[in-house]
Amino acid sequence: MRGRWSLAIVGFLLILAGGLLAHLTQTSGGIRIQDVRFKGAKGNTMSALLYIPANATPQIPAPGILAVHGYINSRETQDGFAIEFARRGYVVLALDQTGHGYSDPPAFANGFGGPDGLAYLRGLEFVDKTNIGLEGHSMGGWTVLAAATAMPNDYKSMVLEGSSTGKPFAADGTPTWPRNTALVFAQYEEFSTLMWGVDLARDVTQSPKLWAMFGTQGPVEPGKVYGDIAQGTARVLYTPAITHPAEHISHEAIGYSLDWFAKTLKGGTPLPADDQIWFRKELGTLIALLGFVALLIGAFDALLEARMYSRLRLPEIADGTMPAHSAAVGRRWTAAFILSAFIPALTYYPAFALAGTFVKPSAWLPQGITNQIMVWAVINALITLALMPFAPKRASRAGIIGQSVVIAVATVAIGYAALWLGDLAFKIDFRFWIVALKLMSAKQAMIFLIYLVPFTAFFVVALHVLHRNFSTMAAGRAGLYLTNILALTLGFIVLLVLQYGTLWLTGKLFNPLPDPGFVPLSTIVAIQFVPLLAICAVVATFTWRRTGSSLPGALICGLFVTWYVVAGTATQAAF
Repeated sequence: MRGRWSLAIVGFLLILAGGLLAHLTQTSGGIRIQDVRFKGAKGNTMSALLYIPANATPQIPAPGILAVHGYINSRETQDGFAIEFARRGYVVLALDQTGHGYSDPPAFANGFGGPDGLAYLRGLEFVDKTNIGLEGHSMGGWTVLAAATAMPNDYKSMVLEGSSTGKPFAADGTPTWPRNTALVFAQYEEFSTLMWGVDLARDVTQSPKLWAMFGTQGPVEPGKVYGDIAQGTARVLYTPAITHPAEHISHEAIGYSLDWFAKTLKGGTPLPADDQIWFRKELGTLIALLGFVALLIGAFDALLEARMYSRLRLPEIADGTMPAHSAAVGRRWTAAFILSAFIPALTYYPAFALAGTFVKPSAWLPQGITNQIMVWAVINALITLALMPFAPKRASRAGIIGQSVVIAVATVAIGYAALWLGDLAFKIDFRFWIVALKLMSAKQAMIFLIYLVPFTAFFVVALHVLHRNFSTMAAGRAGLYLTNILALTLGFIVLLVLQYGTLWLTGKLFNPLPDPGFVPLSTIVAIQFVPLLAICAVVATFTWRRTGSSLPGALICGLFVTWYVVAGTATQAAF
């Protein structure tokens, strides 16, 4: 029994080490981080992380920056910016937009929460109200523009990361509004048409919409400061050779923001723009995320030894070896692998488009992106059910449903407790880049129950057929894990390689659907499918090897993925 806890202990130690590294990085130089809740103008609860540098006191107030994430992200997504701003003496309010993270839904309401965030930041006694900056990525740019619109004299400068003025969510930019603005717009931006009306992101310098804001009659020169900082009319364009989601995990993009606020705000601590340590925090939370996966399967392994799960443990035959399991072979194996890997990717865009048209957010299904993933999952579950008769037959494991449910809930509860302790001790979630596992709010916990059934049903069907086709005890352990990982992820890997290869070669994503605005966001969401499905493959393979059943792993994956999706996306309908 003691040895069975070894993997869980390794996972816990990884979480501890990663959490400590992340904590030491984000509190470098005496920075304090507070998890704050405050009331908005309409009585709504807003959430944010407040970074307070050591130099900020009521006697000597420090400059402040409102930093805001993009759509279907949360306050921690801008941690690279927040850490570096705070290291330079700025008080930073990293806001959860309305309907995101722990801020009340619905999303898009109340100027995305921007005016409420700016008002709260200005109300802090240790913030210099005459030196306020605004920074936002993607929809976070529209959030800070909403704040600038509501409080036009209460900030000095802003940085728009992969965002824009004008339609669909802001007033048109002019040579005098917004004040002292830097635009960071990547050369491989997925949203160039939506943001600045140009087909290719690298042609943003040719955008008449951009010219109107910069007050020019011709191409804007990247890196050149237009206008006058003292008059509040300064503008500058930066064009790093990255993509839209890479803008908030880029030393270059963060460096441009640091440089701009150093020029336009007073009172910060002078540090070179290339003096950045934030990536250590990303590595720390990545280590913690990997530790979470190890803890999950280690906890399952240890719990399985309890007497109450005796019927769930894989039975052995007389000579002590594992019972034989047949799997697909030859052409049948190849066909099964191709179908398993590529049908989910081929149905991805159509399923998302279908859900976007017919399954709108409502009180009963309040999350738009989650609805799209749910429809994709249901479609693929039905396709898998139709193909199930062609998979090799397996002997059923009767009487294990109850034990499978209990051990799955207990396993995920241990993982959830680890995340809660990580948040309590280190003020972190488990993440890397846009892949983030967060605690759920009370409202999200209720929403979780809505989506749990369809997501779990998908994994019950998909993993059952996966193991019937590919899993045998005779197979080498590494080969079995690799096969199952690729069977779940290869189609999405190919899809992303094709999309971003096309973007790199031509300057734009290829569009398999009539609506050109639909593909960029769906493609960015697809990035998360690769690590999520890989984690599910590891969990499912591990638990199958211990039980000879796909059910425990399917239930764990259903709980885990529903939690991940619901906590990490936007809630568009009031709930």
